Amino acid sequence: MPGAFTYAEAIAALERALRFGIHPSLEGISALVEVLGHPEAAYSSAQVTGTNGKTSVTRMLSAILQAHGLRAATYTSPHLESYTERIVVAGTPIAEEAFARALGAALDAGESLMDARAGEPFTEFEILTAAALVAFAEAGVYWAVLEVGMGGRWDATSVVSPAVSVVTGVALDHTDRLGSTREAIASDKAYIIKQGSIAVLGPGCEGVEEPLLARAAAVGAPVVRVGLQAADVTWDVTGVPTTPGGHLRLDVAGALASYGELLLRAPSYQASNVAVAVAAAEAALGAPLDIDALRAALAGMAFPGRFEVLRQSPALVVDGAHNPEAATVLAGAVREAFSDAAPVFLLGVMADKDASGIVRALLPVSAGFVCTRSRSDRAMASQDLARIVHAEGGVVLGASDDLATALDLAENSPGAGVVAAGSIYVAGEVRALARG
Repeated sequence: MPGAFTYAEAIAALERALRFGIHPSLEGISALVEVLGHPEAAYSSAQVTGTNGKTSVTRMLSAILQAHGLRAATYTSPHLESYTERIVVAGTPIAEEAFARALGAALDAGESLMDARAGEPFTEFEILTAAALVAFAEAGVYWAVLEVGMGGRWDATSVVSPAVSVVTGVALDHTDRLGSTREAIASDKAYIIKQGSIAVLGPGCEGVEEPLLARAAAVGAPVVRVGLQAADVTWDVTGVPTTPGGHLRLDVAGALASYGELLLRAPSYQASNVAVAVAAAEAALGAPLDIDALRAALAGMAFPGRFEVLRQSPALVVDGAHNPEAATVLAGAVREAFSDAAPVFLLGVMADKDASGIVRALLPVSAGFVCTRSRSDRAMASQDLARIVHAEGGVVLGASDDLATALDLAENSPGAGVVAAGSIYVAGEVRALARG
């Protein structure tokens, strides 16, 4: 399929030619970048994995590096509404023309390898990762911050040799692929720690540091601990938001310097992510951060799909919390921001997720649930979810597989506003509906 693509043609070709899934191998992505001339060698990379918080840390680290005068980019997944959200350069999503050009190059590279692969297709994530690496080289970035899609050992982003390897934390998720215990999952994520990198371990690694530290020792990687025993980096929250969209205030004691009076529009759960991003930025720069640049980066942060306030009155918030741990964190944010009265949850969960655990986490801060589903083929039916809510002792205010109908039900139910949660897909679709 050589030749120039429009954006629509590139997306159509992507969806037509590829399959979803994961290869337990880096052979595919390694072959792609070789054909493409190793675009990843043109810039420094940081790789971020972790069950929760990895997207936020990826975005914050990139913003901090950018604020220090280094052209920085991010690669995240999945997207909320458009594929272009996945590739961001200097704080701006890639233009459709540039996305189509990079994706076209990756697709052409994939097609050139079909004979050698006996016709076995690449996964969507392999091609998109290759496209991101090409786009970053074309954009002339100095740093690329790559969010791992799943795990670490076989993730396509692991084709890079990162200067900084970040593990935000480890919880039970993707157990069918990564292992049934936190220790097994940590062992998989540990593979992003490579010779020549600095490992940054976030507070969510507590209790499973052993495989991560063993990997770091095996490859000779220095370790920076954030909020763990014998921590190198700590933080102190000095003010929490009391309304949706309110400010978080904190101080961070970094490994190289201390940074006071940091301010951002986010729930207090982002405080630990700020500390991890600060630790990673210090590791990347090898020097203390400029306090004014750090403050500017954090003040300008937005977290699409992460307690994102779409409307303040009546409140409409979206959050991609998709497992019990993330739902527990979301519940804490709701408790802060909705201190006077509880909101209604518009909930849609993927069929392979722990819906019962998610519901249990949200029950104490909920005025009730309206159950729905996203357009994803993997989404749980709204009536099935409603039965789970009922079984867990929750109040079912309505259920509809049509998300627009469900949103209307939620907004007309008694409560202090609406929080849409359960999957990133629900968050993205509600964003589109709210925008009209």
